[in-house]
Amino acid sequence: MKNVAIRGKFIPKKPEKYKGKVNRIHYRSMWERRFMLYCDRSPNILEWSSEEIHIPYVLDDKHRNYYPDFLVRVKQKDDKEVTFMIEIKPSYQRNWSINKSKWAYARAYCKEHGYEFKVLTEKELF
Repeated sequence: MKNVAIRGKFIPKKPEKYKGKVNRIHYRSMWERRFMLYCDRSPNILEWSSEEIHIPYVLDDKHRNYYPDFLVRVKQKDDKEVTFMIEIKPSYQRNWSINKSKWAYARAYCKEHGYEFKVLTEKELF
């Protein structure tokens, strides 16, 4: 499925699950919107947020900021709760140097906080 470049504001049906500023939930692609719908509807998603975490990183000697797409706390089949930091990108962007840099910092952040980092592409989403 093509990642159509759409933007909009998401209004959750279950705002109590959203851990962030509900009035500031924005999507930048249809894929992000679909993932937001999934988070809002799935009983296994205990809580979620979108672009609420700030991770500083350095690329080409410049200090930059990375805001991962999602942070999601999930109740798995074995009743274990796991928190995932999720980035949604087209598969062809996986090898871009800017993404590799951001994701290296994200993995370090996740390791420090006990989260798991995942990049979801159209291959995982559809």
